[in-house]
Amino acid sequence: MVSDPGNEPHAELSSPIWQALGTRQAHLGEANVLARRYQADVAPFAAVADELPEAFDALAELMRPGEIAAVLSREPLDVPPGLRSSPLGAVHQMVAESRIDPGAGFDAGFLELGDADVDEMLALTQLTRPGPFARRTNAMGRYIGLREEGKLIAMAGERMRVPGYTEVSAVCVDPAHRGKGLAALLINVLRDEIERRGEIPFLHVFGSNHSAIALYERLGFGLSRVFMLNQLARNS
Repeated sequence: MVSDPGNEPHAELSSPIWQALGTRQAHLGEANVLARRYQADVAPFAAVADELPEAFDALAELMRPGEIAAVLSREPLDVPPGLRSSPLGAVHQMVAESRIDPGAGFDAGFLELGDADVDEMLALTQLTRPGPFARRTNAMGRYIGLREEGKLIAMAGERMRVPGYTEVSAVCVDPAHRGKGLAALLINVLRDEIERRGEIPFLHVFGSNHSAIALYERLGFGLSRVFMLNQLARNS
């Protein structure tokens, strides 16, 4: 959805999917005049120019049978007969409110993750369910992780890229290694690099995930806006 941000803070993030697919990540998507979506093996996210029936029809044209699209909105969606919509919950958009002082040793031991690590990345996200992660999600940005005895036990990465902003995402830790501060470590590594590029880090988290929200608040992220996340599917 493309909204009129008015005087909202971080107005560029009022429609992050639309903005990312129209600028820094256009090469990872498919688009027509009224709709944009990431390639299916990159991410399920999509956006429409406005919430009119013809825009959702345009999105349906970009979707193949059996595919779904995840769309952010500010109000419940009313989609045309060719689509069906299921609400997935409220999503909090949080933005880093100040630069961090990482401190000594904050980046010790992390590894860059690439295509050779995708199977392990998929396995870790399936175990921990941080949000959608597909076989080519790592093409969206930098991904880093931590290993113990050769096994990938934690990771985080960059997802949507909007001019001036980069999203931190796929923050996940193997349940056997939680409580060690690994998520905070990886978030701070990514955040420091994003800020060194002159950009502002942001993220999205389900409003029901109170423990994650508390962690992000401790790390200096503040609430920017609340979206509804909707799953759209073609009827045929």
